[in-house]
Amino acid sequence: MTYKKQMTFLMLTDSIIVLSAIYLSYFILHPYVNIYTFPILTVSALTLLICHHIFAYVYRLYKKAWQYASIGELVGIFKAITLSILIASLVQFLVFGHIYARVYMITWMVHILLIGGSRFSWRVARKRIVHQSANLKRTLIVGAGSAGTMVVRQLINNKETDLIPIAFVDDDPKKLNLQILNIPIVGATASIEEIVKEYKIENIIIAIPSLNKRELNNIFEECSKTKAKTQIMPKIEDIITGRVSVSEFRDVKVEDLLGRDPVELDTESISKKLTEKTILVTGAGGSIGSEICRQICKFKPKKILLLGHGESSIYTIDMELRNEYPTEFEIIPIIADIQDRHRIFKVMEIHKPDVVYHAAAHKHVPLMEYNPQEAVKNNVIGTKNVAEAADTFGIETFVLISSDKAVNPTNVMGATKRIAEMIIQELDKHSKTRFVAVRFGNVLGSRGSVIPLFKKQIQAGGPVTVTHRDMTRYFMTIPEASRLVMQAGTLARGGEIFVLDMGEPVKIVDLAKNLIRLSGYKEVEIGLKFSGIRPGEKMYEELLGENEVHKEAVFPKIFIGKSIEVDYDKVYNLVENYPTYTSIDLKNYVLALTNKKENTLLTNGK
Repeated sequence: MTYKKQMTFLMLTDSIIVLSAIYLSYFILHPYVNIYTFPILTVSALTLLICHHIFAYVYRLYKKAWQYASIGELVGIFKAITLSILIASLVQFLVFGHIYARVYMITWMVHILLIGGSRFSWRVARKRIVHQSANLKRTLIVGAGSAGTMVVRQLINNKETDLIPIAFVDDDPKKLNLQILNIPIVGATASIEEIVKEYKIENIIIAIPSLNKRELNNIFEECSKTKAKTQIMPKIEDIITGRVSVSEFRDVKVEDLLGRDPVELDTESISKKLTEKTILVTGAGGSIGSEICRQICKFKPKKILLLGHGESSIYTIDMELRNEYPTEFEIIPIIADIQDRHRIFKVMEIHKPDVVYHAAAHKHVPLMEYNPQEAVKNNVIGTKNVAEAADTFGIETFVLISSDKAVNPTNVMGATKRIAEMIIQELDKHSKTRFVAVRFGNVLGSRGSVIPLFKKQIQAGGPVTVTHRDMTRYFMTIPEASRLVMQAGTLARGGEIFVLDMGEPVKIVDLAKNLIRLSGYKEVEIGLKFSGIRPGEKMYEELLGENEVHKEAVFPKIFIGKSIEVDYDKVYNLVENYPTYTSIDLKNYVLALTNKKENTLLTNGK
């Protein structure tokens, strides 16, 4: 029904109710006809009609979407009717010298009943139609607060949804057995499994925005015991800003279950560092590098340089950023290999960036065990090239993306990242450029991480392979890792190694089990297989060595490591002579260099 048709229908309905109500009220009290009262009733009825339409306009009663009516609309009806009755009573007293008080009381009640009822019948009729629709999934709402109420209201009123709210669960005992919008609160979150069976629930929506990650994990554990699909409502800030609607529920993601809350960073200081500046990102086509580029672009740099060796990945991030920011700043894709020293120096000389984020690296642990020469060429020599070019051309800040595997490394990849840290710490001692490193744990969803591998194995029907049932790792999301890199650049004084407080490490086997459940399967359906620790892997990772730790955070949840003395002659010896080593000798050399162990290779130069 169009707005004009709706307004005409409501005005006509209200007019009939208002004109007839006072006569009806009089005959209820005085069933015998009295011709002398008809002029009084007629004047009162016309006065009521005029006043009603005036106050209906004032309180916008004809502009309400009554299919979504709530208490606010009822209050508007109450005010309009009450004021109309009071004015009509006053007019009757002034004109005829007396008031039919009881008649007006009944008239007021009839108005409330019929006018209010005519409005709310729209909502009741629509709700009945929605509830009678076929193929609606019975839905349990976790959380009977304002967010849960918002979700239920949206499900009831949204014609497009295929969900119907059946019950709430909430851990507040005061709410048990109460109803919200006629939906009962039937138990606590610990009873989700039994409630799902009793009420034949097919879908669960978690609607508690204030949940921390650990609490969400606990609730998801209960939900995963059922066959119901589990979803989560969007963030309140996304709803308020209009990015999503209340009904755009999403599946629970593995990063939601990390067990800790994301780090909130100082966007003001980051903005001062990046806005209207020239920024170079190496490895810009990789999962970390591309996300760093996305985050940087939010701060409107003057120019962003996307440097990478693979033209396909650089093309992808280049086109993405150009579509998102067509004219705001200059975007320059650069195809270059960081092992090509002359090319890297030329890029720095031409563009003279203010900040360099060095994300280019080989990072796959088992592959680097088999190819130590390539690990040294890319992670050590490549880093040395980029860092020395930054020093030569007076770049303001250089941020190295390092790894938790650089702590007491047991593998080639970790050892080469530790040597890269040594290089920038040495350069920082005599350079005007501020050199810093940022250590990550494992990044969820990045290329080569366990998540894509687990997903492929689940899609193939299993089993999911885990190296060891007790192996643990620290995890963070790609956006979180990228923001930490930018924050480190603002905190840099030179020579630091920044580390995120990543909470408690996560067991890989628990991550695998969560991903199986999130994919809609049971563990017995997919299966787990323990394949054994791979070459170079640790059982437990560290973020800072015992001799590196500063106890106090330099920023909420960001810690800093102490500088360690480096035998730089041996690092240069590695750079100059690595091609002459066998793979085994080279592996031994880098591990001995980073762990300060006695090794003949460190003294004989071979």
